[in-house]
Amino acid sequence: MLNETDPKVPIQKLQGHHCFACGTDNPIGLNMQFYHRGDMVCSDITLGKNHEGWENMVHGGIISTLLDEVMSWTVLYFKRTFLVTRKMNIKYIRPVPLDVPLTARGKILNETDNAKIDVRGEIVDSENKLFVRSRAEFIMLDEKRLTSVSKGMKQEMMDMFDRFE
Repeated sequence: MLNETDPKVPIQKLQGHHCFACGTDNPIGLNMQFYHRGDMVCSDITLGKNHEGWENMVHGGIISTLLDEVMSWTVLYFKRTFLVTRKMNIKYIRPVPLDVPLTARGKILNETDNAKIDVRGEIVDSENKLFVRSRAEFIMLDEKRLTSVSKGMKQEMMDMFDRFE
């Protein structure tokens, strides 16, 4: 459970990238911003008509993107490592409304010796009403296994890890 007295500490992210969820140079992306609060990584966001599925409800694919990204950043921040999502389960508890301030948050649950990390994610409103819950398994990777990622990008990520508080 989140301790409301824990301060929100902003997490610096890379600039100039096109990731749909967190990229700063994607004109149609979500441009998620992150902060850590205690043992969680969080992102506050309000979604509008461009994110609609059924009328007045956020599209389920956008919701899964929010959860995957906040859980990924949870591992990035606390473990300072490269990773990929191996699997993710989502439980949609109630419809997520448009134009309502929301918080997506992630917390590491378990880490195994073979580089697997289990993470919990959830989306809540400003009154802590739970809309969606998720659990995912991430695999931590050595940078050598990221063959499709440029050396420059890998170095930017390593530099970002060094700047994390």
